[in-house]
Amino acid sequence: MNFEETKLKGAFILEPKRFQDNRGFLSVGFNKEEFDKRSLDSQISQCNISYNLKKGTLRGMHYQKSPHEEVKIVICPKGAIFDVIIDLRPESPTFCQWVGVELSEDNFKMIYIPKGFAHGFQTLKDDTVVYYHVSEYYHPESACGVRWNDKAFGIKWQIPVSEMSQRDLSHPDFQNRQPIT
Repeated sequence: MNFEETKLKGAFILEPKRFQDNRGFLSVGFNKEEFDKRSLDSQISQCNISYNLKKGTLRGMHYQKSPHEEVKIVICPKGAIFDVIIDLRPESPTFCQWVGVELSEDNFKMIYIPKGFAHGFQTLKDDTVVYYHVSEYYHPESACGVRWNDKAFGIKWQIPVSEMSQRDLSHPDFQNRQPIT
């Protein structure tokens, strides 16, 4: 697996090696040793699946505050998404910066999201499935978010938003958020 660090320290784009033949290909989607040798958190407590009916659906920007901060490894096995992460670690030199990457059934790329980041995505196709490993169990009392279109970040979403949950629409501006720690 190829690990390419993004401009946000500790966040990686992962590209599995493909072993191809006339049937298709096989890839290793997760190997604990590969994560451990890079000192990346390899704990997996939960796996989540998100099915999205419509192109343009936006989910985010989510995080869990301390003591339940989480690492995520995200892949899009069906359809395509624009996956976005925001560095919310106050001590980080990339604090409040964001990175977006297309994850799709065509490229099989994944993103490794460390603790201290908000995460969200927008579907680029109808009938899109997103699958992610999470290092921490979901704790509703620790679930937080920041507004998807907050000017503090200036995220450039690729297409107009077609669907959002009321919960995601009601996330506060960054300046009014609940701190991670």
